[in-house]
Amino acid sequence: MAEDTPTPKGDMQVADIMRVMQLLPHRYPMLLIDRIIDIDGDKSAVGIKNVTINEPHFQGHFPDMPVMPGVLIVEAMAQTAGAVVMNNMGAVADTKTVYFMTIDGARFRKPVVPGDVLELHVSMIRSRGPVWKYSGKAMVGDSLVAEAEFSAMIADRDASQGTQPPKIAKAQAKPTGDA
Repeated sequence: MAEDTPTPKGDMQVADIMRVMQLLPHRYPMLLIDRIIDIDGDKSAVGIKNVTINEPHFQGHFPDMPVMPGVLIVEAMAQTAGAVVMNNMGAVADTKTVYFMTIDGARFRKPVVPGDVLELHVSMIRSRGPVWKYSGKAMVGDSLVAEAEFSAMIADRDASQGTQPPKIAKAQAKPTGDA
């Protein structure tokens, strides 16, 4: 007897820049992916970033020898994963926002320079409730240039506050006995 397995919401193979901008709140200069290919539900995908000399970080990040900052490579991996998760959520995504939570095991192997096509391979490690964890590998051609694991939280967007992060309760200070 065959099992009935529903097709994941939003299952697709490619997201062009217009779809990426529907899925993420980021805009230039912080939108760091140009398209997403090879999407497999929320399990994995490959983001594409065309690295160009006219990006603002190259004006100050080694102008005589421009190198894409590693933190932006990790951000591009996280944006790829975030867009894939939001795409898989379907219409509910319109009321949600993705917030970066952690970066683990980041390694930068080779510099990324203008003219490179950065491929951002992301794979889901797990999801528990609103928290998603992915691993990412950034490639230029056949070369591994960076890798990391990262997690994000999917939170309700408060319509009255735009896309403000959720409030996190502050720990109460304990008295020390000093007056």
